[in-house]
Amino acid sequence: MSVMADTRSLEGLRERIERAGYYPDLVAEAVETSLAGEPIESYLVHQETTFDGEEVRRHVTVLVLTPTRLLVGHTDDATEPGGGAPVATTSTEAVPVSSVRSVVVTRVVPDPARHVPGTPPQEVTLTVGWGAVSRIDLEPASCSDPDCEADHGYTGTSTADDLPLRVSGTADGPDAVAQALEFARALSAATAAAVRR
Repeated sequence: MSVMADTRSLEGLRERIERAGYYPDLVAEAVETSLAGEPIESYLVHQETTFDGEEVRRHVTVLVLTPTRLLVGHTDDATEPGGGAPVATTSTEAVPVSSVRSVVVTRVVPDPARHVPGTPPQEVTLTVGWGAVSRIDLEPASCSDPDCEADHGYTGTSTADDLPLRVSGTADGPDAVAQALEFARALSAATAAAVRR
């Protein structure tokens, strides 16, 4: 069955979560609760494994687009204090589609001089921003006088903490890249429709 054929059903979403293989019952329960009975317009499931010293950590992100909301689910490995039994933390956030401020799609294409339109990229990074969290980096302000000892206060930058997801054809497979592009297209269309309302 084609990946593109089943990006709107709860069964297809559940199958993708199970294929990720990371506590599928826990992840599916959290996402299905957040759906609150709304139909699915599109979804993206991304499982990532990282190495932290001698520990292997797994993380799964599930993005679900409904007619009114973007659901963002995260599930991570954790350990209890003192090296106890492993635990998982799972959280979901529901963002109104009208609050999504940016959808950025970065494509990595090998040998761009020979690129044929319609050929999938080697990897895709999808970055979604809705302004929920910003990071402020401050540092002491200074002037150009090297002998100045005055207090010039602080200067800094405010940066939105967007959600980036990198999907690689090599690591995740070409179907995962296609699913990421399809989800990005659906989310972009939904945000454009929200702006027109």
